[in-house]
Amino acid sequence: MRQVVDVEGVLVSAFVMNLGLALCTLLVLRVALSWFNLWRFVWNPPLAQFGLLICLVGLYTLML
Repeated sequence: MRQVVDVEGVLVSAFVMNLGLALCTLLVLRVALSWFNLWRFVWNPPLAQFGLLICLVGLYTLML
């Protein structure tokens, strides 16, 4: 992927785009984990969410 993405004339870093995509995915995962009541297996949910966010940003950076 390019280092800079042109969004209607505004230059945006590719990292910001990956971060936005990771945040959207994390929102879907949070809803899914709440729906299936899987947060009860996690000791510290905010820390787990931050870890998931970091993993998703890395995954999207490698994929895209």
